[in-house]
Amino acid sequence: MEPNTADTMQDFRNLKVWQKAHALTLAVYQATATFPTEERFGLTIQLRRTAATVPTSIADGCGRGTDAELRKCLSVAMGAAKQLEYQALLAHDLGYLPAADHTRFSTEAVEVQRMLTGLMHTLNG
Repeated sequence: MEPNTADTMQDFRNLKVWQKAHALTLAVYQATATFPTEERFGLTIQLRRTAATVPTSIADGCGRGTDAELRKCLSVAMGAAKQLEYQALLAHDLGYLPAADHTRFSTEAVEVQRMLTGLMHTLNG
């Protein structure tokens, strides 16, 4: 269960969705370390930035003063999680990301999306 909004604004690290998104970002960084060097400024950086946007946006929202601002940041995180799904698929289809990593990243990105949706619903209620 996610903390209430007052707790959320105190420390984003306590949110399970942030913890999961952070772990996913670390895994993306590790997996992309093996991508071809010609992709260093292409898909590698896109995947890393997109993955990092999810926990970064959650943290940003927790530092905002209102539920409306938090919701907006969570929406940005949701969009980035969707982008990560596609970019992982692209990396897999290009032969850069093994099937097991693609499946893991897709599954975890969907789980983060589900958790974000739940948190946004608690803010709306």
